[in-house]
Amino acid sequence: MSDLLTWQWLLLLFCAFLSGVAKTGVPGLGIVVVPLMLMVVPQSSNLAMGTLLPLLCAADCCAVATYRRTARWREIARLSPWVALGAAGGCVAMLMIADGPLTKVIGTIVLAMIVLHVWRRWRGRDDARARPLLAGVLGVVAGFATTVANAAGPAINLYLLSMALPKSEFMGTGAWFFFVINLAKVPLFIYLGGRITGDTLLLDAIAVPAVIVGALCGRSLFAHIPQRLFEVVVLVVATIATVAMMVSHW
Repeated sequence: MSDLLTWQWLLLLFCAFLSGVAKTGVPGLGIVVVPLMLMVVPQSSNLAMGTLLPLLCAADCCAVATYRRTARWREIARLSPWVALGAAGGCVAMLMIADGPLTKVIGTIVLAMIVLHVWRRWRGRDDARARPLLAGVLGVVAGFATTVANAAGPAINLYLLSMALPKSEFMGTGAWFFFVINLAKVPLFIYLGGRITGDTLLLDAIAVPAVIVGALCGRSLFAHIPQRLFEVVVLVVATIATVAMMVSHW
């Protein structure tokens, strides 16, 4: 993997930069990195995802440092058992099914939930009784997606958006959630499929400074986004990113 072409090195740094921006400024943008990483490490989708995970962990550290005091832990607790259930299913699926079909299933479910979210907002419906159901469906999808393809962002961001959180609490809750879940995936990626290797870690070490620069840029951008615009951006980015994820595995 050390024989990457110049454009692949530049794309790797760009992916690292986008990961930082996504974690501190534009939630959901990071999912765009998933198909791009398949171009950086075309030899194997497993190695591409293994290269991406430590970069996400570095970006999560930046996000937690920035928004550590604004998490809504009740939402994290509500999601956690469902995410664990989805992750277990993802581990089984990784051993039995190719990642392409799995990604299409994930994308289809997330797009359906986005349509439902827009419909509920248009009808002015925000029934608190629906929240446990949303946590269950989107939590399982997120756990499954993050295990299979590092692609939990759209599902989690849609859930937090449905909870109508202020943008600072949105960012803090997401920061802590992804910090914990991505760290928990590291040993899984090492031992299940050999996704993380010495070569992938070397690439990550080179790209981490770009993550930090991206996180600083994202933090500056976040400070200038009004709440209403923030919600629209999250929804639009989640939709585009989900479609891009599905197309990349077509």
